[in-house]
Amino acid sequence: MDRGTIWRLWLPLVGGLIAVVEIFRSAHQTSASARWIGLLLALIGLAGVILSRYTLGRSFSVTAKATALVTWGIYSRVRNPIYVSGFIFIAGAILMIGRPEGLVLLLALIPMQIVRARREATVLEAKFGDAYREYRKSTWF
Repeated sequence: MDRGTIWRLWLPLVGGLIAVVEIFRSAHQTSASARWIGLLLALIGLAGVILSRYTLGRSFSVTAKATALVTWGIYSRVRNPIYVSGFIFIAGAILMIGRPEGLVLLLALIPMQIVRARREATVLEAKFGDAYREYRKSTWF
């Protein structure tokens, strides 16, 4: 296993699992059903983020770069699965914590992620042209 795989895949997975467990354990004031549903959502979101990062491989970057057009795996259905999965993860964490003001954070994330997705789309379209435009037609967000 190379160092890149550790940073891209295993470190976020272990860190995410530790965060989920700690949030779940510390959220005693929330109803049991809300905690369990939140846990399920958080784990689904974490799995989506990890799967998305794995699929991107070395094409993953924090800022928009166009190193390769990844159109397989989860990217064959969703153009921005890390953003969608991150949203699901945060929704689960907020549900586990049981703080309604967390919804403000969740709602603030939506326009931020849309702006980021549009910036990435501009970079990818400039680099890959028609191939990206065709890919965009066949996927969601």
